[in-house]
Amino acid sequence: MAPTYTLYHGTFIQLPRHIPIDTKPSLGINTGVLWVSNRDGKIDGFDWSVNPDLEEALDLFVKSKGWSVWRDGVDAKDGVETVVIVKGGRDGRNGFFFPGFIDTHIHASQYPNAGIFGSSTLLDWLKKYTFPMEKSFGAEEEGERAPPQAYTVYNKVISRTLSHGTTTASYFATIHVPATNLLAALCHQRGQRAFVGRVCMDNLVFCPDEYHDAFSEESVSATKEVIEYIHKLDPEGKLVAPIVTPRFAPTCSHAALSGLGRLASSYSPALHIQTHISENKNEVLLVKELFEKSEGYAHVYDETGLLTPRTILAHAVHLTPEERALVKKRDAKISHCPASNSALGSGLCPVRTLMDDGITIGLGTDVSGGYSPSILEASRQACLVSRLVASQASVTTGRETLSVEEALYLATRGGAQVVDMADQIGGFEKGMYFDAQLIELGPAVESISHESSHDVVLGGTEDTGNVDVFGWENWEEKIAKWVWNGDDRNVRAVWVSGRLVHKRGV
Repeated sequence: MAPTYTLYHGTFIQLPRHIPIDTKPSLGINTGVLWVSNRDGKIDGFDWSVNPDLEEALDLFVKSKGWSVWRDGVDAKDGVETVVIVKGGRDGRNGFFFPGFIDTHIHASQYPNAGIFGSSTLLDWLKKYTFPMEKSFGAEEEGERAPPQAYTVYNKVISRTLSHGTTTASYFATIHVPATNLLAALCHQRGQRAFVGRVCMDNLVFCPDEYHDAFSEESVSATKEVIEYIHKLDPEGKLVAPIVTPRFAPTCSHAALSGLGRLASSYSPALHIQTHISENKNEVLLVKELFEKSEGYAHVYDETGLLTPRTILAHAVHLTPEERALVKKRDAKISHCPASNSALGSGLCPVRTLMDDGITIGLGTDVSGGYSPSILEASRQACLVSRLVASQASVTTGRETLSVEEALYLATRGGAQVVDMADQIGGFEKGMYFDAQLIELGPAVESISHESSHDVVLGGTEDTGNVDVFGWENWEEKIAKWVWNGDDRNVRAVWVSGRLVHKRGV
C-alpha cells in the first residue's frame, strides 16, 4: 500500500499570487515542511514553523499529525495514515524547492532544429527548416501509426524539457493525427502536464505543396479526431488536454479559422486555442495583404471566434495600440518568446507595455525558433530584451526593465494564468498540484589559503553547473545567480502532481 502523504522539508521559494500594477514582486521564501496527498498529488498543508534541520522537530511534527513513517513492504496499522519523507537538498548544497516552469509556447516536432536557424528570418526559416521537418512526421500510409522519428523526437523533447524543470508545456505538433496523438500519449505516460494541439494549415497561397490540410473542413475534422483521442486518454483532463491550433493566419483560410473558432466554442468549457501573432514585420504585412478587409492581425482572430479568454497568442512583438486594447478586451493571453524573437531577428517585444495594459503574459521557449528548451533561459532573455527596449525608449526611467523576480513570475504564476490554471499550478498554496523542481546550486566555494593557491585539482568532482556560491549571499542573491548562470545541471528532481518525473543522478 502506498503512503498517504509525502512530506517535503527544506526551503520553498515562490512568487506572490498577484502583483499590483506599478509594484515589482518579491520572492516568498519559507523554510519548513509541506505535505502532499498521494491520492491526488495536491498540497494538503504546510508548516513553516518546523525546523527541517532538526530530526527531533520532524519526528515531533509527524507524531503530532498521527502519522506513521512509511516503510516499503510493511503494512501500517488499520486507520493509521502513513508518510514518506523527502529532504529538499543535501546538506550544504544550497538546495530549494521552486514551482515547476510553464512553457506556454513550444513546437515539439521542431526540437531537432533547435539552434539551426543561421541568418534566416521567420518566413524564410519556416520554408527552409520548419515545414520539411514537420512533414517527416507523417505516417507512411494514411491512417497508420506515426513514424519512428516521431517517437524519437517526442520522447527526447519531453525528457529535455522535464530536465530543465518544465512541468507544463503547451505543445504545437504537426498536421498529422497519428503523430499528434502520439505526443499526447507520451506526455501522459511520462507524467508531463501538457496542452497538445494538431497544427492546422490549409491556405495554399503560403503552405508548402506537400504539407497542408486538403481543405478547411479537414482542418476541423482532423482536429476533432485529436480532441476525441485526448479526451479518451485523459477523460478528466488532469494531465493532458487538447488545444485548438491554427498555425497562424497566413497559413489558414478564413473558412478554416472560422471553423476552428466554432469547434473550440462547441465544447463546455470552451477549448483552449493557441496560435501566433505579429511576430515579424513581414508577417504582419502578409496578413494585411491576405485579410485586407480586417482592421488588423488581432481582428482577424477576433472575427473568426479565435480571440477568447482561453487563447494563447505567441510573440505579439508588433501589436498596434488598437490590437493591444482588443486583446485586453477579449482577455486573451500572450506568450513572450524572447530567445526566439532575438534569434530570428523578429524584434523586441515591449513586455512592460503589455503588462501595463493589463494583459496576462507567460514565457515560451518557441523551440525551435528559440534555441533552448529552457524556461530559465527564456527568463534571462526576457530580462535582457527588456533592457534593450528600455535603451531605445525616448524617455528612459529604468522601469521598462524586468527584474529577475518579474521574469520568474512570468515563468510560473504568469504561465499558470496563461494556461488558465492559476488556482492549480505555479505556486505552493494549499490545494494546488505539487508541480515542483528541486534546485541545488552546489556547495559554497571552499576557502583557499595563499600557500595552497598554486595547487591544481583535476577531476573527481561533481558537475554542479555554472553557479558559484561563496557563502555570504542571501537568498535573493542566490536566486539571481541561478537565473543568470543556472541550467539543467542544477535541477535535481522534478515532480508533476506529486509524481517524480525526473531525477538527476549524482
